[in-house]
Amino acid sequence: MSRIEELIEELCPEGVVFKKLGDVCENIISGKNKQRIETGEFPVYGSTGIIGHTDEYVFDEECLLIARVGANAGFVYRGKGKYDVSDNTLIVRPKAIYNLSFGYYQLYFFGINKLAKGGGQPLITAGDIKKIQIPIPPLPIQQEIVTILDTFTELDAELQAELEARRKQYEHYRNDLLNFERKEVEWKTLGEVAHYSKSRISASVVDERNYVGVENLLQNKQGKTLSNYVPIKGNLIEFKTNDILIGNIRPYLKKIWMATNNGGTNGDVLVIRINSIFNSSLIPKFLYFALSSDIFFDYDNQYAKGGKMPRGDKNAVLRYKIPIPPLAEQERIVGILDKFEALVTGELPAEIEGRRKQYEYYREKLLTFEPLTTNP
Repeated sequence: MSRIEELIEELCPEGVVFKKLGDVCENIISGKNKQRIETGEFPVYGSTGIIGHTDEYVFDEECLLIARVGANAGFVYRGKGKYDVSDNTLIVRPKAIYNLSFGYYQLYFFGINKLAKGGGQPLITAGDIKKIQIPIPPLPIQQEIVTILDTFTELDAELQAELEARRKQYEHYRNDLLNFERKEVEWKTLGEVAHYSKSRISASVVDERNYVGVENLLQNKQGKTLSNYVPIKGNLIEFKTNDILIGNIRPYLKKIWMATNNGGTNGDVLVIRINSIFNSSLIPKFLYFALSSDIFFDYDNQYAKGGKMPRGDKNAVLRYKIPIPPLAEQERIVGILDKFEALVTGELPAEIEGRRKQYEYYREKLLTFEPLTTNP
C-alpha cells in the first residue's frame, strides 16, 4: 500500500470533502496594474507570465495567478517574491486548509480554461472561479501529492536543461566540424553538386506520412511530423529517400529534413537532390549537415524577400558554397554528428515525452478522489 493510500485510509476512508474554490480561499480578485514599462525593479505578471516591470510592488507573498482574458484564459501559474499583477489576471490566495502548491497542480489539472466564455476575447471572471467544486483532502494528503508531483516537475526541468545543453553542444560541433575555411579542401556551389527536384508524383499516392508541407516541417532543424493536410488531386513535387527538404517560407525558422522515404511536397519546400555525377564523392548525410548549420540559414535568410512571410531566394541558395572533403573525412564527420542528432531529436525528446505521460497518469490518479456521500 502506498503512502497516499495509507493516508486516505487513515484520514478520509469514507471519501473526500468537495468545496467551492471560493470557500477555501481568502479571496479571488483581479489585478490592478495597467502600466507596462520595460525597466523597473519588480516584475509585473500578466496572462503569459512576466509582461513588464514596475518601480513599486504590491504583493510580497506567493499567490496563484490565473489568466482571465484572451487566448491564455485559464492559464495557471505562481507569483513569487515582490511583484505586481496586471488587470487581466486573477489573484488567488488560499486559506490554511488549502496548500498553495496543491492548488496549483489541482487547478492546472482541472482545466479551468473550460470556464472561459466569449468568442474573440474569451473571459473568465472571479465569480466563475469561486463556484467551481474541487476535492479538498486533508493537508497531509495534499502535501504528499505535492511532493510526488514536484519530483516529476523537477525531473522534467532537468531533462529539458540537458536537452538544451546537448543542442548547443551539437550546434558547436556541427559548426566546428564543417568549418573548412583554413583547410585545403575543394569547394563547390550547391548548384554544382545538386539540383531541385523536377520529378512529379500524383497526389493520389501521398498521405499524412509522406506528404510534406512547410506546416509539418518542424522549426530549428527538428525534422518533420505527420501532416494535418494532404492534397487529394493534382501533381506534386516528388522527393526521394536521401533528398534534403528545406522550408522556403520564413527561412529564419530553420526547417530542414533529410527524407527517409519517397513522397510529395509543394512549391513552398525546396527539394534538393545530389547530381548523379557526385553520388560517389558526396555523402547525402554530409550535405544535410552542411545545410542544417546556422551558417547556411543565416545565408538563406540574408537573401530572403518579403515582409510578414519572407521567402528564400532559390537562386541564391544554389550559389551557397559547400566544402567537399575526402569521403573518409565526410564519413568521420557524419559518424560524430549522427550520434548528436540521435540524442537531441530522438532519445532525449522521447525520454521527456515518456516522463510527461507518466506524470500525467500519476497526476490524474493522485488528483481524482471519491466524494463523501454528503458534504459537511
